Amino acid sequence: MKVLKNFLINAKTLISIFFVIAIISVSSVIIELQQSKKETLSLLEQQGHTLLESLLKASKNTLLSNEKIENELKQRLIDNGKMIRLLFDKGLVTNKLLNKIAKDNKIFRINIFNNRAEKIFSSTIEDDSHKNLQEKFNPRNFLQPILDGETDTLIIGLKPARYLEGNRFVVALAANNKSVIVLNVDAKTLLEFRKQVGFGMMIRNIVDNKLIEYIAVQNEDGIIAGSGRLSNIDNYDSSDIVQKTLKQNSYLWQIAENNGHKIFEALHPLKYKNQLVGIFRLGLSLEPLNLINERTERRLIFLSIVLFIFGTITIVLIFMRQNFESLTKKFASISSYSRKIFDNVSDAIFVIDENNQLVSMNKSAEEIFDTKLTDSEGKFFAEVFPGGYKNILENDSKYFEIECRFENRMRMFFISRSIFIDEKKSTNKIYIMHEITDKKILETQIIRNERLAALSNLASAVAHEIRNPLNSIGTITQQLGKDFTPVESIEEYKSLTNIVYKEVRRINEIVENFLKYSRPKPLNPENFMLSELLDQIKDQYESMITNKGLKFRIENDYAEQVFWDRAQITQVIINLLENAIDATTSGEIKILIRSYFDKIEMVFSDTGKGISEENLSKIFNLYFTTKENGSGIGLSLVHKIISEHNGTIEANSIQSMGTSFRILFPQNTKIRL
Repeated sequence: MKVLKNFLINAKTLISIFFVIAIISVSSVIIELQQSKKETLSLLEQQGHTLLESLLKASKNTLLSNEKIENELKQRLIDNGKMIRLLFDKGLVTNKLLNKIAKDNKIFRINIFNNRAEKIFSSTIEDDSHKNLQEKFNPRNFLQPILDGETDTLIIGLKPARYLEGNRFVVALAANNKSVIVLNVDAKTLLEFRKQVGFGMMIRNIVDNKLIEYIAVQNEDGIIAGSGRLSNIDNYDSSDIVQKTLKQNSYLWQIAENNGHKIFEALHPLKYKNQLVGIFRLGLSLEPLNLINERTERRLIFLSIVLFIFGTITIVLIFMRQNFESLTKKFASISSYSRKIFDNVSDAIFVIDENNQLVSMNKSAEEIFDTKLTDSEGKFFAEVFPGGYKNILENDSKYFEIECRFENRMRMFFISRSIFIDEKKSTNKIYIMHEITDKKILETQIIRNERLAALSNLASAVAHEIRNPLNSIGTITQQLGKDFTPVESIEEYKSLTNIVYKEVRRINEIVENFLKYSRPKPLNPENFMLSELLDQIKDQYESMITNKGLKFRIENDYAEQVFWDRAQITQVIINLLENAIDATTSGEIKILIRSYFDKIEMVFSDTGKGISEENLSKIFNLYFTTKENGSGIGLSLVHKIISEHNGTIEANSIQSMGTSFRILFPQNTKIRL
């Protein structure tokens, strides 16, 4: 006990113990600081990876958009070229005809060359804008494969104009006697579109964030798109990490130097249709992390001094508190940064855990699910999205489409699904929902238009073939009834000839309907107030509807003029309104008109018997009807008129609950020549 007492009261011993405790405490704090830096760097690595994945998806969407625009432009030129080739082969081509085709189809110039590459026809043959201008190249340089008979269709694509400034998008087709039909459009609009939606614009918008040093897409030819501090990025071929990224075909990162300071650099290959476009390089500033680490180190020195004054326990507690605060600030900063990116993505993004409970979602998802994250976090996904959770959760595909009903309207989404394992080793699923409703409606309408156009052509051809023999049969039948009298069964004879004549007339009426549908009147648009037309419709039908015991409402929020064919639009409204009257025995018929972005939305809804799912896809087909005395032309004609006004129509229905037709019109309709 005496030895122990001496040991305890010995000042040197106490100081030694104090210093040992202080050194241990300070060492522990330093180790904790290093671990904190590692964890922060790991978190930064995850955020960099997430940001790069978003950039890769956005880049692929950009490339896909550019490719679709060029393919549509190419196909339009090829289709026009085939039509001109048919006319040329029949000897019907003239400069004037080419000029009209070019104007009607917005083609900059159409030229036809002979087998010596000499121009023989042109849509601008009288244009002297090329006079006295130096030719930049000989057309033979581009047309040689067709002249040599190696191909009959040549996609030349973008090239400089032959005489003037600017670029053209060019397609060439072979014709008789090795002649060549060349069609080109001004590429100014295409190039401007590329600038607006290309890599450069996207990257420049992102680099406005001060925490991002640079973003670049690099290949063996150099930097093909980039923004930020790019001057010190190392060479593609000589960079070890670039070659390693290419070899592993995966995400890698490094701490690198740029303009004299260290940055966090993330890399990932960018591939499109299994072709390497380049390497995405993302440089994130380490300055905020460095400032936090510097402040933490200064606090460490201060806490060490305080430790000598107040003792080992006090300094440990203070340091732990300060360390916790620094980690909280770093986590809050990074969490806020990632949340801003997460919330500002236009597609709906939501995360579900392995128990199918909602973990997180962005603002776009909140709008679709009509709920807030604060109200839905932790709930089962079936409660958050009862109308579509089965379609989503029961699909194991990485990419798929679903169809869901929102307020009596079907909406379609393209969904991509990915899986990640969090720090708790729990499996989470990330879903990205992109709405494709309008795209699907447009695709359906295009297909329907093509089908109806083909049926219309067939109707016209059949009608012409049938009408003349029918008229002959009718005339002969009448003549037989007048000029010939049988020896027996006179009444039966007259009855039969009368029946034949009536049936011929009935068939002739069907033929006339064929012809009316296949040869509609051309559009005659005029300026008029839509509200005046609706008032006229209301005066005409309100008493009829109310007498049937139904409510009739027109809600018009559009008080401006439109430029439409008034007579044909009136026919559309009357057809849809009369269909609603026929289908509704109780409840309400409603017409809603309002602005919808740069278009006008018209919705016709009723509380009638509805349309079965089987029949809903057929209602716009020519001669399809469920009415006993219906002709099957009404809705086909409605669809045709709306299409000619550059509009779209979609139908939604629930049996025993009602039907709605939603129409989108441009405010002004251009006359198609």
